[in-house]
Amino acid sequence: MSQERHFIPLSIAVLTVSDTRTEATDTSGKTLVERLASAGHRAADKRIVPDDIYQIRAIVSAWIADPAIQVVIATGGTGVTGRDGTPEAVAALFDKTLDGFGEMFRAISYQEIKTSTLQSRALAGVANGTYIFCLPGSANACRTGWDRLIQDQLDYRTRPCNLVELMPRLLEK
Repeated sequence: MSQERHFIPLSIAVLTVSDTRTEATDTSGKTLVERLASAGHRAADKRIVPDDIYQIRAIVSAWIADPAIQVVIATGGTGVTGRDGTPEAVAALFDKTLDGFGEMFRAISYQEIKTSTLQSRALAGVANGTYIFCLPGSANACRTGWDRLIQDQLDYRTRPCNLVELMPRLLEK
């Protein structure tokens, strides 16, 4: 019996959280869309939303209610300023938190930006059977998050385990 696994493309929505970015200046969102497409996934939707907890939560809530969207990746709003509210907006929606994601992101990021990584509140979790990843707003942080963590976990061929193989069981009771 063959142990070979085939790639399973996922439907991924990308949200840029920013008061200043436009489609023309959104390098972080574009970076994520380009990378997920290059990996063989489909961009289900892409939006830019202001740093407002309730607007962020409304969009993410709509996406996790949509059975056609399997993954949400947000970029921006994970810092510590008064306007940074992505973790507060999104964590309230989680059924389960993937604590290791933020820990690993900061460990990897430390290699690149040293102690400045402590300002990052990157996080991930599962809500209504949808994976949600929240990354800092820089294109470099998005590259780090996608290339070093998310890409492999959203690839069914990754061994010994990956998040894709758990998808059929996410809504178990």
